Amino acid sequence: MTTTLNELFAVDRLFDEDELAIAGTVRDYVKRDIAPSLAQWYEEGQIPARELARGLGELGVLGMHLDGYGCAGTSAKAYGLACLELEAADSGLRSLVSVQGSLAMFAIWRWGSEEQKQEWLPRMAAGEAIGCFGLTEPDYGSNPGGMRTRARRDGDDWILTGNKMWITNGSVADVAVVWAQTGEQGDGSGVRGFVVPTDTPGFSAPAIKHKMSLRASVTSELVLDGVRLPASAMLPEAQGLRGPLSCLNEARFGIVFGAMGAARDCLETAIAYAGDRDIFDRPLSSFQLTQAKFADMALEYGKGVLLAAQLGGLKDAGALAPEQVSLGKLNNVREAIKIARNCRTVLGAAGITLEFPLMRHANNLESVLTYEGTSEVHQLIIGQALTGQAAYR
Repeated sequence: MTTTLNELFAVDRLFDEDELAIAGTVRDYVKRDIAPSLAQWYEEGQIPARELARGLGELGVLGMHLDGYGCAGTSAKAYGLACLELEAADSGLRSLVSVQGSLAMFAIWRWGSEEQKQEWLPRMAAGEAIGCFGLTEPDYGSNPGGMRTRARRDGDDWILTGNKMWITNGSVADVAVVWAQTGEQGDGSGVRGFVVPTDTPGFSAPAIKHKMSLRASVTSELVLDGVRLPASAMLPEAQGLRGPLSCLNEARFGIVFGAMGAARDCLETAIAYAGDRDIFDRPLSSFQLTQAKFADMALEYGKGVLLAAQLGGLKDAGALAPEQVSLGKLNNVREAIKIARNCRTVLGAAGITLEFPLMRHANNLESVLTYEGTSEVHQLIIGQALTGQAAYR
């Protein structure tokens, strides 16, 4: 008799029936309609993004934790479980959903005008329009306050000039939420957000190729060459870095759950393989060293899910602090990548092939480790909370 990972930690007791039903629906959809193609998409380095967006919109996961405008208005824990099931398939799939819902849609939902919400959110929730989020620049990732993208007034209009880098969904997006300096560069106080239709003259989004990670995902540069926008394109409620950083916290929350999905898939794959693989006339799973590996990895997986559930409960109660999100992102991604690497060793040479998901997950998690805040940034956020001292400069 065997025990599953979730049974070992009695994970289901942490969620209600509706949340578990949503997780099951997402898991079944991904297994049926997406998982069979992932290895091919990863190898080819391209995905049918628009087809995926429409299917995910019909499933109801795009902006699912937002209220109104065609969004499902689910609990934070339900959204987290959906992210877990999506990333159990591939981090690129979860990235598409979290960039759409937690970055682009959330920015408009939280900081936008009623006109902006009505224009974009229903179509984005349905997957009929794809969004991207332009904050990171070639020389400004962990220090967004130093961004060089500028927005200057010209009569009643704004003119945007600059470059953004490593933008998920960029080349296929219909709308970009772009953050730009309107004042002096450096402290971030003049940063404002703009809703930019991607067919606006001067906007382009060349795709970034030759990636070794997140290959089943669209990654792009954004080029803004004198993009002229009406005054109504500005997000009226966001001023300074508070706006974009609030969006990053939304996306980081999804990663806390999502990384555990990748870890679970790796562990389940390795446990099944070890049970079928004979070595020295015994199943590989019967050896003490193999079981020690599984025990240690299962422990870190379980702790990660327990942490995610705790943070989800805090978020649903409106009591989740940014440094608590950093705890989850730092721990769960760091442990997930260790689990992926260790599971690969159980499979030996077979683990490096696309017949199994282990190397794909490990490579993807290399990106997840550094986007939405590097491990070092999250260590400093936690350190500041503990000491009261900012160590960023």
